[in-house]
Amino acid sequence: MGSATLVLGPRLGIALAVLTLVAAGTAAATGLGYSRQIVVASVRAILQLAAVSLVIAAVVASLPLAATFVLVMLAIAALTSGRRITGRRGWWAAAPIAAGAVPIIAGLIAGGLVPPRGIAIVPMAGILIGGAMTATSLAGRRATDELAQRWGEYEAALALGFLPRDAAMLVIQPAAAQALIPALDQTRTVGLVTLPGAYVGVLLGGASPLAAGATQVLVLVGLLAAEAIAVAATAELVARGLLRRAPARPRRPNPLRTLTRRLPKRVPLDRP
Repeated sequence: MGSATLVLGPRLGIALAVLTLVAAGTAAATGLGYSRQIVVASVRAILQLAAVSLVIAAVVASLPLAATFVLVMLAIAALTSGRRITGRRGWWAAAPIAAGAVPIIAGLIAGGLVPPRGIAIVPMAGILIGGAMTATSLAGRRATDELAQRWGEYEAALALGFLPRDAAMLVIQPAAAQALIPALDQTRTVGLVTLPGAYVGVLLGGASPLAAGATQVLVLVGLLAAEAIAVAATAELVARGLLRRAPARPRRPNPLRTLTRRLPKRVPLDRP
């Protein structure tokens, strides 16, 4: 039986380049936009995973280094979600991500389901933090967009005597809850439509299909719990005004430009 691992070599580089061009070209040709972002994200993924692959052996061998690595992942996830929601460094995004991922990781370790070793903690933390980050970004953007579009309803609720937090919740909560749909669909269709990474990884590691399936179910249900907490916390922060898009700054008038516009374009010259 041959090896099931990916073969490294020039063909892998060609495949990555072709897939990146297909994604970026499709986005450009169909007017979807994000072509540049697709290329940048692909290049970053290659460079970041290459760098992580070089240091991961040292990280997973030491529990303190593994804990530090998890904190770095959490900080980067918070920065990513904060910028996606607010357009700036919205560090409040760290609260939903940490609230969703950290208790789940701690509970799995305390329950003996994840051994207190770096080789087990780092991948599980990465999966849960990544899921909580995605849920936070989606919930935050949907909530802020909904609040902006239905601002009149928010003000009407204030006029009826609702507190600002409660009035905002009436508007944003249904929209924010839609961030759970990807995780729900993935969990419902696992094994029928997709075989996620945890299942394949454990299976390729030599475990039985039953053990791989049990690991994947644990990951998916843990993701649902982490993302549900993250979405609820994100909606709460948006409702309280702590995690909202930065208001557009009005441009300062340029006196010279204003004066220039007021002057006539052509100054008549007196003929002799």
